Amino acid sequence: MSSHSAPPTDSAAGPVERAATRAPVPTARGERVLVVIPTYDERENLPRIVPAVLDVDDRIDILVVDDNSPDGTGAVADDLAAAYSPRVHVLHREGKEGLGRAYLAGFAWALARAYGWVVEMDADLSHRPEDLPKLLAAAVDHPVVVGSRYVEGRVTVVNWPISRLIISLFGSWYARTITRLPIRDTTGGFNCFRREVLEALDFERIESNGYAFQIELKLRAWRKGFALVEVPIVFTERDTGESKMSKRIVREAVWKVWKLRLLDIGRRL
Repeated sequence: MSSHSAPPTDSAAGPVERAATRAPVPTARGERVLVVIPTYDERENLPRIVPAVLDVDDRIDILVVDDNSPDGTGAVADDLAAAYSPRVHVLHREGKEGLGRAYLAGFAWALARAYGWVVEMDADLSHRPEDLPKLLAAAVDHPVVVGSRYVEGRVTVVNWPISRLIISLFGSWYARTITRLPIRDTTGGFNCFRREVLEALDFERIESNGYAFQIELKLRAWRKGFALVEVPIVFTERDTGESKMSKRIVREAVWKVWKLRLLDIGRRL
């Protein structure tokens, strides 16, 4: 197994033959799609999600953003990049800095290259690769597509205890009520952004890191004039590894939405 390279780098080597018998994902102008997958201690899940995502369409690439996982996820990512070259890349970071910082690093990496769309996706298979075509089809006509667990009058969550479901539903309602975001799933992390949306955002001004990051990202895009659309997805609780949810992440989301609201009122977003 390969060792970690110095941060930040991207890894790729050695071709792999892949069948292309599926129907292509609709994309305008034939632009490529980058799926950004942040990782921290996901060595068991990463080899499961990477080939599943690549199998969706040949125009999809993957960037794994690893925060120097102590379980060796970064080395696993390097091996996958070698096996699935040139479609899988790895960005190694020096340490655990949080979900928001990982995604911003991935966005910057994408903007430095010729990707038309960038997708946020969890490594633990809670976001199903088979839902990717729905997001990308909607992205042809919408700059921001939210993979929603709470749209069309349904709750599409699998294997969650009722307590967590209630917290999640309340959290989305709470954030929506305070920020006025015109979507039901404000905290969801399975989202697709057209390139020009990310180009319009000032990454230096984005402060949130946990679930609040997803709220802030959507709010800033919306206030820049980009329309948001929700498409229904099925969210499945992880079956391997440990959740990264913590009380600190919840506390950040509770107070951060009020700061975002004040910034919005002051037209400082």
